[in-house]
Amino acid sequence: MKVTIITATYNSEETLSMALNSVKEQDYKNIEHVFVDGASTDGTLDIIKEMSLQNPQIKYISESDEGIYDAINKGLNMATGDIIGFVHSDDFLSNPNIISDIVELFKKGNYTGVYGNLLYVDKLDTTKVIRNWESNVFHFKLLQRGWMPAHPTLFLKKEVYTECGNFDKSYKIAADYDFMLRVLRKSEYKFGFLPQVITKMRMGGASNKRIANLILKSQEDFRAMKTNDLKNPLAVLFLKNFSKLKQFI
Repeated sequence: MKVTIITATYNSEETLSMALNSVKEQDYKNIEHVFVDGASTDGTLDIIKEMSLQNPQIKYISESDEGIYDAINKGLNMATGDIIGFVHSDDFLSNPNIISDIVELFKKGNYTGVYGNLLYVDKLDTTKVIRNWESNVFHFKLLQRGWMPAHPTLFLKKEVYTECGNFDKSYKIAADYDFMLRVLRKSEYKFGFLPQVITKMRMGGASNKRIANLILKSQEDFRAMKTNDLKNPLAVLFLKNFSKLKQFI
């Protein structure tokens, strides 16, 4: 099975190498790495170009976009893998075997999607864990309790995007939540839980770095819940936010 990793970048030269190398060092070699750069003005594009000369499986574009979800959608249109996942410029894969483990679980369970655990780490000291997002075996009822797999750990078969659509660009922060609700509510899909840390993410992303963004995130989460017909969306929103408190270390 061919795996596509999509990485969205913008002025990411300080962290990009770790993200890129975490993919490059995987023992699973059938990996296409797609970079969608938002017309960076630092050395980001130079790093991507240099690595693409060494690896023919790297594809990239660099142009202005309408935000991260527009960039992700462009990457999805470029992807040719059987399985698609994301490793953005502030993220990195947990170990060199993790893609092999993901592919093995896809094959073993004939799953539509596979997800696992996520660690949020300090922006400067990536050995320091700030938040531990432990997932669990999927059940639809958990969505009504505010539970959701961590999107950076979610790998899906390519046909899911054909059937469910790409990310809704009208969301600024919560298009990933809206997308996952669309996908996870489909009864014909099967999801496998890999009880390992798949991805490590530096704290400071668009949805967690400012109070104003936290408010916007809640507003957009509520909208996604209503759009996707979750019952009692206010209660679900409370449970979703409350459940995150125990993740902090």
